[in-house]
Amino acid sequence: MNPLLKIEEPPRAAPAGFALFALGFRPFYLLASVFAALSVPLWALQFSGLLPHAYLAGPIWHAHEMLFGFTLAVIVGFLFTAGRNWTNLPTPTGWALAALAALWLAARVLVLTPYAVAAAVANVAFPLAAAVGLALPFFKSRNRRNYFFVALLAVLALAAACVHAAQLGVITVPGWLGIQVALDVVLFILSVMGGRVIPMFTNNGVPGAGAVRDERVEKAALGATLALLAADALGLQGTPLAAVALVACAAQAGRWALWRPWQTLHVPLVWVLHLAYLWVPVHLLLRGLAQWGWVLPSVATHALTVGAVGGLVIGMMTRTARGHTGRLLKADRCEVACYLLVAAAAAVRVLLPLAAPGQAVHAALASALLWSAGFGLYALRYWPVLSRPRIDGRPG
Repeated sequence: MNPLLKIEEPPRAAPAGFALFALGFRPFYLLASVFAALSVPLWALQFSGLLPHAYLAGPIWHAHEMLFGFTLAVIVGFLFTAGRNWTNLPTPTGWALAALAALWLAARVLVLTPYAVAAAVANVAFPLAAAVGLALPFFKSRNRRNYFFVALLAVLALAAACVHAAQLGVITVPGWLGIQVALDVVLFILSVMGGRVIPMFTNNGVPGAGAVRDERVEKAALGATLALLAADALGLQGTPLAAVALVACAAQAGRWALWRPWQTLHVPLVWVLHLAYLWVPVHLLLRGLAQWGWVLPSVATHALTVGAVGGLVIGMMTRTARGHTGRLLKADRCEVACYLLVAAAAAVRVLLPLAAPGQAVHAALASALLWSAGFGLYALRYWPVLSRPRIDGRPG
C-alpha cells in the first residue's frame, strides 16, 4: 500500500469484519466522498451529450446534486452519529441504515434517467426518512435542544419538493427558489454546528488557545442567518436583502474572530475548520455585494458551497471518522493534502473570477479538478477505515 494512504497508528490487531452500516457516518461519508469525486466526470458526460435523457441536466442538476446529494448525505451521517451521543439512544444502523443509503443512491441515479416522478419521489423521501430516523431518539429522550434539526431536514425535503414540482410543471414558482432556501438551511446548520464544535475543538486541540463564545454575538449571527433565510423565502431582492446579508456577515465575522483562529496554525485538524468557516462571512459579504451588481451571484454561492461546505465537510469527515473508529485525533500528510486540495478549489473558484472575470470558465474547471482530487483521495484512504470495525473493539 502507498504509505500516503496508510493511517499511522500504534501497533494493534487489525480489525476484522464489515462495519459499513454500524453507525451513520460510515456509509454517508463514503458515499458523499465518492460522489464528490465523480461529480466532475458526470458533469462532463452531461456536457458532452452522453447523458441525453437525464431528467435534471445542466446547472440545475449541478446545484441540486451538490445540495441534496453530497451535502445532505454528510449532514445526515453527522446527525445520526452525533444524535446517538446526544440522546444515548440508537439512531438507524444495520438494515435500516443500509436502506437509507440505498434510497440516497437511488435518488442520485434517477435524476440521470428520464424517470422524473420516481426521481422526485426519491429525492423528497430521503430527507423525510432521515428526519424520522432522527426524530425517534430525539423525542423519546426529550432532547428538545436539538428538535430543530428534525424541522430543518423537513424544510430541506420541502425545498427539494419545490425544485421537482417546478421541474415537472406542477407549480409556477421557480425551482431555483428551492435551491436558494436549501442553501440558506445548509448555511444555518453550518452556523449552529460551527458555533458548537469549533471553539471546543480549538481549546481541546490547542492548549491555551482561548477560543470563546459570546452569547450576544452567537444570537446575532444565528438570528441574522435565519433572517436571511426568511428574506429569501419571501423573495426579497436588492438593498433590503443586501442589508440582511451584510449584518449577518458582520456577526459571523465577529464570532469567527472570537474563536482565535490564528492560534491553530500548527494543528491541521483544527485550522481546517477555521479556514473553512471564514468562507461564511465571505459568502455573506459577496451576497450583499451581488445584490448591488458588484459581483456575480455565482461567486457568492461558491464561497458557501466550495469554501465553507467543502472545507467543513472534509475537516469534519476526517475528525469524525478518526474519533469514532478509535484512531488518534491527529491529521497526517494524506489528510492535510485533502484539506489543501479542497481549500485550493475554493480559492480558485471564488478569488480568480473576482480578480480576472475573463478566467471564470478556467477557474471552474480547475476548481472542479482540485475538488475531485481532494474528495477522491479521502474516499481511497478512508474506505478501509469506514468499512471495518473500530480498532479499539467498541461498538460503532
